[in-house]
Amino acid sequence: MTIIAPFGRLATAMVTPFKKDLTIDWDGVATLANHLLSTGHDAIVVNGTTGEAPTTSDDEKDQIIKVVLETVGNRAKVIAGAGNNETSHSVEQALRAQKAGAHGLLVVTPYYNKPPQAGIEAHFRAIADSTDLPVMMYDIPGRTGIAIEADTIVRLAEH
Repeated sequence: MTIIAPFGRLATAMVTPFKKDLTIDWDGVATLANHLLSTGHDAIVVNGTTGEAPTTSDDEKDQIIKVVLETVGNRAKVIAGAGNNETSHSVEQALRAQKAGAHGLLVVTPYYNKPPQAGIEAHFRAIADSTDLPVMMYDIPGRTGIAIEADTIVRLAEH
């Protein structure tokens, strides 16, 4: 028996292509999404750090989700980055991603703030409680300055 996770076996963080004038290349977004699917990807992660999330507006993030969803149809899942160092903005991004049609969320630990584990837990709980989408915790201490401890992950997984 083969068991495949809800998001498949291969999910890739997609870059956001830009034109020379620094506007998003919407045709390039669709082309890249198609290319990823043609090379065996089951899910595409958009609006993460690789996708230039810190340099795109919330409206642009919504449109990226929509363009990728329109491009991939039911051939792949779309996971949207919804992480920020401000919990209320992360909640807003999660709700916008859900409204745009994303299948799941990738949420980074608050960066720069270096919250204690209780703060990290509260951050992820607030986001998870705001949406029906599955939330994937993105633990990248080299970039955020703080790691999610195993006990915190266990408590959040039970939430």
